[in-house]
Amino acid sequence: MHEDLDSGEVIVHGPPLTDPDDVANLQHLAEGEVAVVVPRELLADWAPKDTTRQARIIDLDEFRNLFRTFEHSTWRLETRRRYASDEETDTYRRFTETGDAKWELDDRAYARMIRSQTDQGKRVERVRIVDEPPTTGQLYLLDNAKENATFGEDIRNLSRAAADRLQLPAEDFWLFDGRLVALLRFDDDDQLLDVELITEPAEVVRYSMIREAAWHHAVPHEEFAAGLDKNE
Repeated sequence: MHEDLDSGEVIVHGPPLTDPDDVANLQHLAEGEVAVVVPRELLADWAPKDTTRQARIIDLDEFRNLFRTFEHSTWRLETRRRYASDEETDTYRRFTETGDAKWELDDRAYARMIRSQTDQGKRVERVRIVDEPPTTGQLYLLDNAKENATFGEDIRNLSRAAADRLQLPAEDFWLFDGRLVALLRFDDDDQLLDVELITEPAEVVRYSMIREAAWHHAVPHEEFAAGLDKNE
C-alpha cells in the first residue's frame, strides 16, 4: 500500500481476483478496473487515517444521474423552511394566491424518470419536517405531496418538535441504496448551491440511522395534513 503525497490518493496492489464467480458478484466495478485481493488487516492497520474528510462536490448533472442509476431505494430528509426554487414556479404562485396549486398530471423529465423507477418496484421516499405553524413553503410541499404520489413517491411528514426530540440534524440529503449520501448544500437565500457526495462507510451508517429514526416516527402526508386541518 502506498500514498501519493501530491494527490492524496492511496495505491493498493496485490494478486488480482481471478475466480469468475467472485468477479461476477462484484458490484460497481467500472470498465477497465481490476479487483485485487489484500488482507483486511492491511487496510485496518496501514491505510492513512485522515482527521478531516475531503468533500467531494458533484455537479447537478451527476446528481440527477443518481436517480437514473440507483438499484433499490432512495430516501430524502427535507428540513428547510423554504426552498427558493419552489417559489419560482407557477404552481407556487397559484398556491399563494388562491390556496390551490391546480396540480396536473406531471410530465416533467423528473416525474417520468421517477415513475419509470417506481414501476420497477424501486422505492422513492421522503420525510419532510414541518414547523408549527407551518411556513408557506411547507404548506406548499404538503400540497405537492399529492402530485409526487401520482408517480410513486412515498412522502411522510414529521413535526419540527418531534425532529428536535429525535436530534435529527438540520441537513437536507438523499440516501441512495443505503450506500451513498448526496448532501444538498444551500446558500443564505435558500438556493441549492451544490451537492456533496459521501461514501465513507461510517458516515453512511450515521445517515442511515437518521433515516431509520425519521421514517419510524413520521406519518403519511395525508394523515399529517388532516391533523393540521383539525387544529385550524
